[in-house]
Amino acid sequence: MDGTEIINQLLTPEGSADPYPLYAEAHQLGPVTPVWDGEMLLALAHPVAHQLLRDPAYGVADQELRLSFDPDYAQHSSRLLLSHSILEVNAPDHARMRSLIASVFTARRVAALEPAVTATVERLLDEMAELGAGGEPVDFLDTFAFRLPVTVICELLGVPEQDRYRFRPLAADLTSSLEVSTTEDELLRADAACDELAGYFAELCAERTARPQDDLVSALVRAADAEDGRLSGRELLANLVLLLAAGFETTTNLLGNGLAQAFQHPWAADGLRSGELDPAGFTDEVLRYDSPVQLTSRLPLSEGLSVAGVPTPPGSGVFVLIGAANRDPKRYERPDVFDPTRRESHPLSFGGGVHFCLGAQLARLEANVALPALLRRFPRLAPAAEPVRRNRLVLRGYQEQPVTLG
Repeated sequence: MDGTEIINQLLTPEGSADPYPLYAEAHQLGPVTPVWDGEMLLALAHPVAHQLLRDPAYGVADQELRLSFDPDYAQHSSRLLLSHSILEVNAPDHARMRSLIASVFTARRVAALEPAVTATVERLLDEMAELGAGGEPVDFLDTFAFRLPVTVICELLGVPEQDRYRFRPLAADLTSSLEVSTTEDELLRADAACDELAGYFAELCAERTARPQDDLVSALVRAADAEDGRLSGRELLANLVLLLAAGFETTTNLLGNGLAQAFQHPWAADGLRSGELDPAGFTDEVLRYDSPVQLTSRLPLSEGLSVAGVPTPPGSGVFVLIGAANRDPKRYERPDVFDPTRRESHPLSFGGGVHFCLGAQLARLEANVALPALLRRFPRLAPAAEPVRRNRLVLRGYQEQPVTLG
């Protein structure tokens, strides 16, 4: 197959369910390959993807760029709102907004969250034990993998506890708008979810204006109310919606993908239980082997640019296939083998450069604490049925993951 055939296959339900054979075939085409009559390139090689994610000459598709090739883009509130967030803006606006948000994601503050993460893990494991005490299957995603990261991000944001468990279906609908290919029905559901989340945060911001607290919402409300150009009202809502959804969506997938690998590699699960296997190494290998984020894109911001010798004129773009780069046979020995003892894995799953994921350290912390604790608490944990994959390419994870506790 050529590049176009490969990307078209990846966008099918069968291709997104198991993209790795297609990635292996794509690697035979070289470090990059054109698709769709040269309109886009696929960046496949690890060093090429690594460079693109960090190169300031390439940016994300911001609102102006998207409107230039899709006049109907602004008709969907989900796409329009996210275009005001740090996910979809370039310099200088990106640095202005990110500097405000990054203040709560300092390495010191995240490290200080470990006792709270550990306590939340133990509480959720207690709840799982009650639900599965009679041998009934429980859905690992709903009972644990979603609730852990949503609890942590909501504590940081200042979202009241009684509101948190409504967010999983809303975030699932909203993030469908980030996929390469979406149906009109999916976009309408994304719009409805976006409107509900934006309305929720508008009310919460009004409450924090009246009664500030020590949380991220209050800090960003102060920045927006300062009227010094640091943060507009629309940017405030866009970034709060993004932080909520991104704060648990990818981490939920990381935990689900990690448990799947523990089931498929019992020796690794035993190593996590006993402490003989480094949890950080296991997490890194899950990120490399079955990344929660499989694809992102970059666009040239000026003329005269090229990727691995292939020109990228204005109006073209590059799909950075993170999932393929993480299995580059020229970068990794036995790339299709799950090996949590690898040294210097360096997966690209959290992106790079100015758009490196703000929550990367927090996601790693949650996985490093949660998975060993889960496997120690339930040494006979087992799949209750075949897990159900979501029909997504960009964000890879499960919809359902039933388990028995043993």
